[in-house]
Amino acid sequence: MKASTDFVPFAQPSIGPEEEEAVLEVMRSGWLTTGKVTLAFEQEFAARLGVERALAVNSATSGLHLALEALGVGPGDVVVTSPYTFASTAAVARQLGAEVVFCDIEEEGYNLDPEALGAVLARTRNVKALIAVHVGGLPCRLDLIAPLCERYGVALVEDAAHAFPSKLPQGYAGTIGDVGVFSFYATKTITTGEGGMVVARDGRVRERISLMRSHGIDRAVWDRYTARTAAWSYSVVEAGYKYNLPDLLAAIGRVQLSKAERFLAEREAIAARYDEAFAELAGIRLPPRGPGHAWHLYALSVDAKALGFSRDEFIERLRAEGVGASVHFIPLHLMPYWAGRYGLVPDSFPRALAAFNAEVSLPASQGLDAASVERVAASVRKIVGAGA
Repeated sequence: MKASTDFVPFAQPSIGPEEEEAVLEVMRSGWLTTGKVTLAFEQEFAARLGVERALAVNSATSGLHLALEALGVGPGDVVVTSPYTFASTAAVARQLGAEVVFCDIEEEGYNLDPEALGAVLARTRNVKALIAVHVGGLPCRLDLIAPLCERYGVALVEDAAHAFPSKLPQGYAGTIGDVGVFSFYATKTITTGEGGMVVARDGRVRERISLMRSHGIDRAVWDRYTARTAAWSYSVVEAGYKYNLPDLLAAIGRVQLSKAERFLAEREAIAARYDEAFAELAGIRLPPRGPGHAWHLYALSVDAKALGFSRDEFIERLRAEGVGASVHFIPLHLMPYWAGRYGLVPDSFPRALAAFNAEVSLPASQGLDAASVERVAASVRKIVGAGA
């Protein structure tokens, strides 16, 4: 991503001629939707993670929905997750008729707090699944969370939308729980524009996801339309969904996957440069650290009292300097739907609230050129100095 001389955007995809040629090849092939290119993408992604099978879907949201459905989540069940996440993480549980119970995050981070989670699981009945969100690309403490899920008989779903290719001693993030869901949205660590991937330990769960992502039909479209006989014949064996990923997008994903390690190295270099530039700044806390950080986000925490102005003012001052920024996330318990349904108030999850009020995500995507990185660093230093 090369920024303009006037403005450094928060995020842009890093797309090259290889991705363009891959898309053109699909367009020339006469087959645009899910087919052999998507199958190749699935196989390459599974090989990259060291898992038996990966299932491509049209979004991580679809993947989460399919994951919970395949695990048997439905009315009368409870899904536990963090309020510090995007809307879809919790919404998919309600779409299946389950209730959601939130658990607060760590004191100096953005991921679920294992100690608080233990207390939630101990006092909450009918918990069917936990969705652990790897915020910003830093994996949750799965070494503590996975045993809790096992103790209470709860399925562990990893929301790894930010976390490819995060690698831990136990394996890649997204492969450690029962199901892992990855995102290839336009801003993610690799992209297909829109899209995602699901992996699961249990073969029966994988088969259910595979069936339900395409209308509950027992025969793939690619097979039906390219077979020499009985192309029209198929059976609907479940009331499924339309969640498949087309070859046009999978073609981009295959090229992006081949660049994943290079992209990670670029993001790590940007994070290291920011660390160096901001290390001594008063009123600024650097992002949390831990094993396997994918650096999808570079999430600063700003101390409004120390700076003399709010987080929102900090972002406005960045914009005045020609630098885009964002906030990850507005906690779900602040949203009218969740607050109203469960009687939640801002202080229901004080750590999530405090993190939200202080968080600023800086431009840190792969492809951001060195001049833009230096511009971001200089702008933050100028703003903090002006506020001192």
